[in-house]
Amino acid sequence: MRRRTSATLAASLLAAGLTPLALSAPASAAVAKHYDDFNGDGYRDVAYVGYNRDGHVGGAVTVVYGTASGLNTSHPQVIDQDSAGVPGSGEEDDMFGESLASADLNKDGYADLVVGNPMEHVGSVKYRGTVTIVWGSGSGLSGGTNVAPKSGAGGHFGRDLATGDFNGDGSPDLAVIGGEEARLYRGSFSKSGSTGTVSKIDKVDAGWYSYGLAAGKVNGDGKTDLVVLGTQFSGNEPISRVWFLKGTSGGLTSGASKTLDSDATTAAVGDFDKDGYGDIALGQPDRSTGRGAVTVWRGTSSGPSGSTAFTQATSGVSGTPEPYDDFGYAVSAADTNGDGYADLAVGVPHEDVDGTEDQGGVHLFRGGSGGLSGARSSWIPQTVTGADGSNASFGYTLHLRDLNADGKAELGVGTAGVALVLRGTSTTPTASGAVTLPDFGGSFLD
Repeated sequence: MRRRTSATLAASLLAAGLTPLALSAPASAAVAKHYDDFNGDGYRDVAYVGYNRDGHVGGAVTVVYGTASGLNTSHPQVIDQDSAGVPGSGEEDDMFGESLASADLNKDGYADLVVGNPMEHVGSVKYRGTVTIVWGSGSGLSGGTNVAPKSGAGGHFGRDLATGDFNGDGSPDLAVIGGEEARLYRGSFSKSGSTGTVSKIDKVDAGWYSYGLAAGKVNGDGKTDLVVLGTQFSGNEPISRVWFLKGTSGGLTSGASKTLDSDATTAAVGDFDKDGYGDIALGQPDRSTGRGAVTVWRGTSSGPSGSTAFTQATSGVSGTPEPYDDFGYAVSAADTNGDGYADLAVGVPHEDVDGTEDQGGVHLFRGGSGGLSGARSSWIPQTVTGADGSNASFGYTLHLRDLNADGKAELGVGTAGVALVLRGTSTTPTASGAVTLPDFGGSFLD
């Protein structure tokens, strides 16, 4: 999920790439095993956005394909609105790729990439926004189809995206934010533009405004659940809130809400204590004058209940909380060491290190009995890149995924102008043999 704040919400109101190597088709047309395996070879791929790239006006998305021997950085694919078959055209103030999600939306065995462009002008409507599905195939991503916004969803349509099988029918669904409202598009999707039914996700007459989404399995019933980040007004007073919606056979059902003392601008779901229920990690980088925090809303059979906050003042956590460190600016969850517990990576991109301004870094909290603990946390500094400079903002975007199918998630970390993928090990992700991603300049796919 891309970083959001109430401030940015308020402010918002005012050439084809290289072709990836051809690969054989999956054995069957079952839904792709991995929601980010765009060519169906069994290995996860990595997608990320790049802004203001030469030759790609209005934004572009880069895809690096996974293989049995690792990420194929020699043949990245670059997709923009001037790519063959992709609707629209690149314009100076577009933000193609501002939000990204993926799933096998047409159930052909290949994951598809969903690209939000909330700044797109459509006809005479400025900043109406678009959401484009770029279709997976045995040779990678190609062509695209726009998702039609419903009445009321205009105005920065595609501000955020999330995918999952929310009703458990075997067809991935898509949640989209537009016009400060979220909507659920049920699968399946077709290249002609058809979808299942569309329903609004809203707290009716409750002064609710949505700005962020995250999806994952929280209550252990096998269906994907949805987490909505938003602002709720009490009179004229905005309140930072997070809302859980349970996946059911009939769609999403409203569940618990939680009031926070500062905006949750990013979120991730992972089973940190291996009890069968997903826990919701909420990044709050603006808390306490930017010192930041991560609140873990613990999963149970009835949904999230009870929470624990982590900061750089938590016992065992390296560093000291300081104004504008932005602890929790990015979060990502997966099992990095293969022990069956999900781990949590937390970015602190504006941490000053030994007098070096905004060098940044990443805290890795390892899951275990009882959940996350400061005693099981490790500090990954910017120096693992071989550099030691200021304003690097190491950790402003994170991506934990098992890219080589060894049961241990790799850690992708963005820094100013470059991103590294650190290999997962039985202890902590290592910079030994790290992969540098080409043409990085934005944020990872959620």
